[in-house]
Amino acid sequence: MLKVNEYFLGTVKSIALQNAEGDATVGVMEAGEYEFGTSAIEHMTITSGVLHVMLPDETEWSSFKKGETFIVEKDVRFKVKANEQVAYYCRYV
Repeated sequence: MLKVNEYFLGTVKSIALQNAEGDATVGVMEAGEYEFGTSAIEHMTITSGVLHVMLPDETEWSSFKKGETFIVEKDVRFKVKANEQVAYYCRYV
């Protein structure tokens, strides 16, 4: 069964899936700045657009474009910023 997730008044939406590769979400976010918390290690791959990311303990934004992946540790908060719509695939480890 697919599960639809909606955050920040609908500006970030994802669909959760479970298969042989594990748990994951496929999502899209509107332009804006958002802060998320993690409950598992997340491997986030950008599938369209550019996402600017401020990981914990960092002081500068890093940019990730289509095909690039960043990893966020478990039980932390991190910020993202998009200047246009961005699509992503997030795998939970």
